[in-house]
Amino acid sequence: MTVTRNDAAGRYEIHVGDVLGGFTEFRVDSRGRLVFPHTSIDPAFAGRGLGAVLVGDAMKDAVARHETVVPECPYVVRFLQKHEVEGLEIDWSRSGTAGTGAAAGGSGV
Repeated sequence: MTVTRNDAAGRYEIHVGDVLGGFTEFRVDSRGRLVFPHTSIDPAFAGRGLGAVLVGDAMKDAVARHETVVPECPYVVRFLQKHEVEGLEIDWSRSGTAGTGAAAGGSGV
């Protein structure tokens, strides 16, 4: 599995071999923060942990680039509530959770 940032498409992509297994979308807001509104994993790869690898690697890349993350996607919210990503700057203001640990609505991945 490999995770790459595709700036042209506004998403991080996870490939299993040569096959696109899924992606997590992002957009850069007016303050330069990465807003994550949606994550999708191909049903053919369900249950293999691709979502966690994808979002985990995306968050590590955001740390390396000194970017602040705004989680809106329910899957990204849940991932960040359960996993510590050292050095990650998170703005919870638009996630509906305000960092309280409350689960966000929606179906996630």
